[in-house]
Amino acid sequence: MEKQKLFSISCGIAGAMVACSCAQQPEAEWKQSPNVIYILADDLGIGDISPYGQNLIKTPNLQRMSDEGMRFTQCYSGTSVSAPSRASLMTGQHTGHTYIRGNMRMDPEGQVAMPAGTYTIAELFHEAGYATGCFGKWGLGYPGSESDPTKVGFDEFLGYNCQTLAHDYYPDHLWDGTKRVEFPENYNQAEGTYSADLIHNRALQYIRSHAGEKFFAYLSYTLPHAELVLPKDSVYQSYCNLIPAKDDEAWAEQNPNRRGAYGAAERPLAAFASMVTRLDKYVGEIMELLAELGIDDNTIVVFTSDNGPHREGGANPDYFKSYGPYRGVKRDLYEGGIRMPMIIRCPNHIEGGVTNDHIMAFWDMMPTFAELTGTTRDIQTDGISFLPTLLGKGKQKEHEYLYWEFHEKGGRQALRYGNWKGVRLFVGCPEKTTFELYDLSKDIHEDNDVSEQYPEMVKKIETLMQGARTESELFDFSRM
Repeated sequence: MEKQKLFSISCGIAGAMVACSCAQQPEAEWKQSPNVIYILADDLGIGDISPYGQNLIKTPNLQRMSDEGMRFTQCYSGTSVSAPSRASLMTGQHTGHTYIRGNMRMDPEGQVAMPAGTYTIAELFHEAGYATGCFGKWGLGYPGSESDPTKVGFDEFLGYNCQTLAHDYYPDHLWDGTKRVEFPENYNQAEGTYSADLIHNRALQYIRSHAGEKFFAYLSYTLPHAELVLPKDSVYQSYCNLIPAKDDEAWAEQNPNRRGAYGAAERPLAAFASMVTRLDKYVGEIMELLAELGIDDNTIVVFTSDNGPHREGGANPDYFKSYGPYRGVKRDLYEGGIRMPMIIRCPNHIEGGVTNDHIMAFWDMMPTFAELTGTTRDIQTDGISFLPTLLGKGKQKEHEYLYWEFHEKGGRQALRYGNWKGVRLFVGCPEKTTFELYDLSKDIHEDNDVSEQYPEMVKKIETLMQGARTESELFDFSRM
């Protein structure tokens, strides 16, 4: 069985040592160790924003970010649902090794927690002398647990500890650090304090207050996850005018159970589009603030999403082609469920207007940030630093393969090996297990299963799948 990689990086952009071969020097000098703002959208598909082909939903600020930064076309999430994807990001491990491999609710509030001592990217930045803040949805523990945000490296937190409660945009409470903050104005009315705006404004305040020091801000926004609820402002009204009401009605007739456990949205297509544009507005305000503070060329801004687009609460990814040219949505391990938008911007350090096809995944963030900050800690990770690609200097190492697993729908696994992609379905039901093989170089939509034509490649990928993972007591395919 393959062992997790163990690497030690003793220098980087921020490091004082310059003798080792891993050092990556930018074209311009950093004013100080670069700040990092990591923006994670919730259930946003790769096709939902204009840099990846969206024409109906307006995202001018993300388009600007792409024009001024590097747009990646082959970035993958941790998996196809929230908690395990975020665990992969935080720990630098894929879902064959992370402790959290699925969404598992803990009553009365929260999810299963990471074990005490789990090392996170927040702790990496904290050890490097950064101020660290988390704003939005956490979903990797429960209040007071060992993986509460304030116990895994974040100095400051405002948001939802429980990802299930994050589906409510007018919540009765949020968590400010370890303090529960009540919103009585939201108790018995549909509109009061809109949490997404509140959390975003707190994030802006955090950036402003830490402009004079190095900081890491993890902005885990809940937009555009269901429930499709937001203030009915001018943007919402403009989409109500742009999108015919009959399109909403037709979708409702075709999909009577489309809302699931979520409340009804009067105009779900307009609401979803408005939520994406609202998210885009947040990105624009962040870039404006960085320029105002004079730190935009010393701040790396990352934008991505946790998994593919959803069909919940009245959302219709088919209408917007939210999955882009790919097959699948949230909970699928086809490309549409796990191939994410990824845009990274830092003027004068990251080349602007560049489209890059480097194959990367969320678990690459840990080693990339380790190299960036110059850590000397040995870190267990499945990732590979893509700092050489980001800065355009040095030789970029490549993955032998990328691996995912998913613990719903009977259990699923996927592995990408070069341009070959293997997908196993009903892993936990041996009598129903199937294996599909796709050649992504010829079949990006994964329409043509060629497993019968290439039995040796099937065998190769199945062997890699077996070696890529360790067993988990919490997430056991055999118990599905």
